[in-house]
Amino acid sequence: MANQLWVKKPIDKLLLESTGEGNQLKRSLSSTSLVALGIGAIIGAGLFSLTGIAAAEHSGPAVTISFILAAVGCGFAGLCYAEFASMIPIAGSAYTYSYATMGEFVAWIIGWDLVLEYALGAATVSVSWSRYLLEFLNKFGIHLPAQLVCSPFEVVKLSDGTVIDNGLVNLPAIIIVCLLSLLLIRGTQGSAFLNNVLVVVKVAVVLIFIALGWSYIDPQNYVPYIPENTGKYENFGWSGIATGAAVVFFAFIGFDAVSTAAQEAKNPQKGMPIGILGSLVVCTILYVLFAHVMTGLVKYTEFANDAKPAATAFAKTGYDSLQTALIIAILAGYTSVMLVMLLGQSRVFYSMSRDGLLPKFFSDVHPKFSTPWKTNIFFMGFVSIFAGLVPVSDLGHMVSIGTLFAFCLVCVGVWMLRVKRPDLERSFRTPLVPFVPIMGIVVCLYLMYSLPVESWYRLAIWLAIGLAVYFGYGKKHSKLGKE
Repeated sequence: MANQLWVKKPIDKLLLESTGEGNQLKRSLSSTSLVALGIGAIIGAGLFSLTGIAAAEHSGPAVTISFILAAVGCGFAGLCYAEFASMIPIAGSAYTYSYATMGEFVAWIIGWDLVLEYALGAATVSVSWSRYLLEFLNKFGIHLPAQLVCSPFEVVKLSDGTVIDNGLVNLPAIIIVCLLSLLLIRGTQGSAFLNNVLVVVKVAVVLIFIALGWSYIDPQNYVPYIPENTGKYENFGWSGIATGAAVVFFAFIGFDAVSTAAQEAKNPQKGMPIGILGSLVVCTILYVLFAHVMTGLVKYTEFANDAKPAATAFAKTGYDSLQTALIIAILAGYTSVMLVMLLGQSRVFYSMSRDGLLPKFFSDVHPKFSTPWKTNIFFMGFVSIFAGLVPVSDLGHMVSIGTLFAFCLVCVGVWMLRVKRPDLERSFRTPLVPFVPIMGIVVCLYLMYSLPVESWYRLAIWLAIGLAVYFGYGKKHSKLGKE
């Protein structure tokens, strides 16, 4: 019994599943689509909301350095993801990698944990999407019924001072989740096309923000570039830059979602590393430039408690007519993030179901669209519940801690596999092993430590539920366990 907990899925068997009759998913994603998939998942809520908070409370104008530090941490994990994804081009991301390196029990834990990143990540972004939609409609004098635009556990305040605090359900958030889930059922090729369009729109607006805002930068706003530990927030200086990196880390969540589409990539050995590392590099450059312009337009202290720092900064340029375009870009960004998150979660459960750890329901493939449509429907309902009823503040930290936990296990897995299976073919090799995996683990653990203690309690409760499901169903129906 104990041996089954640590049974590993043979690499050869994993590779067989990705080719020929073993692969029921359609290979339709090019390297370009994979990079766009990663950019679509990364650029979104973090860039448009957390940049101002990190600058006002921790980093000051040096939030640009915080972005670079966070990117370095993600880079360590990204290099490990790239090696795994090129070597084991199977749907399932960190779950599949853990199954091959650390055994079934760890694989189950990480697969269950990924629900926090992907499913609740989609729910988190859908709530923010709903709020920006309200701002957009409000500009045209359109006011939706208060009972249908927010959950009963939160208060929404619009920029014109309107307060909504008697809601019953966040219907716009539910609607967008349902529409994107139905789109995913029709296939990843059509979903990838929409994602590519959305990525072009939001990247274009980010570039416009940088280009138009650059000439309005006031150099005095950069003084001091690294604020000292004075005033309301006693966490500036170099330690503030580090804390700021932990805050803006959420802005990088999503590049690992590229690996969940490995089984639908045309050339996964080449496309996976390009998709993962390419999207990370592109987004880091955009983030640093965006943060530099934003803190140059407005003194960093003005971003305290500002949920829309990009709009606040852009107002300084005088291009009032483009304010609506900025909101549209944010809505587009959030839409592409949700699309990738919902795609990632369905592929993780698809892989777990094929291994027997979840009911066959989750791996049934649509006869026409070649997608795990029943899983898409299940998560359409699951995510909708959280999107419609749970406040965004209670979702965000759970997403971060789940992601960081996944990153740690991937780094451990690459290191272990290099030692135990050095003979395996690797079209992409993580450099400087074990230094890179160790640094990835250290950075991720530090960022986990920086999160509120409530996040650890929720993670523990969620994992306890997962263990009950595993020992109640997964362990008994495991295909490897029966072998």
